[in-house]
Amino acid sequence: MSPAARAGWRQTTVRRVLRPLDRPAQPGFGVITAYRDGIVTLRSNRREDGYTFSETENGYQEIRPGDLVFHALDGFAGAVGVSDSYGNASPVYHVCEPVAGDDPGYLACLLRHLGTSGFLATQAPNVRERSVDFRNWSTFARIPLVLPPAAEQRAIADYLDRETARIDTLIDEQQRLIEMLCERRRAAVEEAVSIVGTSGPRLKHIIRSVRQGWSPQCYSWSADGVETWAVLKAGAANGGRFRPMENKELPEDEIPRPDIVVTRGDLIVSRANTRELVGSAAVVEGDFPRLMLCDKLYAFSLDERRADSRFVATALGSRRWRDLIELEATGASHSMLNISQSDIVNLPMPLPPVDEQRRIIAHLDSETAKIDQLIAETERFIELARERRSALVTAAVTGQIDVREVA
Repeated sequence: MSPAARAGWRQTTVRRVLRPLDRPAQPGFGVITAYRDGIVTLRSNRREDGYTFSETENGYQEIRPGDLVFHALDGFAGAVGVSDSYGNASPVYHVCEPVAGDDPGYLACLLRHLGTSGFLATQAPNVRERSVDFRNWSTFARIPLVLPPAAEQRAIADYLDRETARIDTLIDEQQRLIEMLCERRRAAVEEAVSIVGTSGPRLKHIIRSVRQGWSPQCYSWSADGVETWAVLKAGAANGGRFRPMENKELPEDEIPRPDIVVTRGDLIVSRANTRELVGSAAVVEGDFPRLMLCDKLYAFSLDERRADSRFVATALGSRRWRDLIELEATGASHSMLNISQSDIVNLPMPLPPVDEQRRIIAHLDSETAKIDQLIAETERFIELARERRSALVTAAVTGQIDVREVA
């Protein structure tokens, strides 16, 4: 905190600054959600599907525009903000208003900073994996705060609204650029596999063997799969690229299974995932002698005289095969669909000669390398912009900058 900003700042606690609100849920209202980016809004404003409020729900509470809303289990990750809507929320939220004079927008920014900086994790007695528990109001109320005068709080909140809006606009522009680049990449892929029809010989005619893994209780962290045994996660084939670090380390008391270790050139296919990702295919690049399949992944060994694994994976990721895969996928929940081994091996795959497949993949690599480089550079720019945004908020709410001098 700078000397200029320190004058008039006071040490206090949440209890002295905020009071909890306890309004009964209102029939006909939508469900409010506090997101990790600090937005508190109706869930329907961000997604079309999802949970809807029932009048029989116990403990649900009304939220109004201007209420400060703190997610008791996710606030440590930034799920706190000021509501922009009327709605109802579950009892996992603390819904509050300032006791007197303090600015809710500033308080929300400060609490988000305390959460994302790791400070809140030191204040909660119930620390769980990937979560910190503040459901007890008295625990939340003990959080220490250092606050400037109310007028300066409002100045800081207004300053952050302006400056973060500029950064967010820039990020949005860069994300649109990435979408355009990804569309160009998809078009290149579709053109590359356009010579392959969707009728005729089946995938099973070029498969030599199929393996499926297991899913023991593993540690939550990943391992290298070379020196340490690990089990791949379902997302290891997402996006058409093999992701070896999408794994969990195998505990020492579990006996590893070398028969389900992935091998270089394996075609990995996800059998269970969301509708958009089920059936995702990628090729193992590299050697991982201690990296095993999970039970949500298939590993196909292809006949190299007739099929190039990367060409087949590219075809499976194209729109025509995605439509076939999604048509065959089954499941009661949109968040987890399944496709059977039989459905995968019976997908049509009338391939050109293997030399032609390799030529097409080499040409596609050349075309997409430039696009991938631009996407990577843009993603790095977005990462830096987000870091700048976070640093700006931290500096403002902790008094490291005097917003009166930069307004």
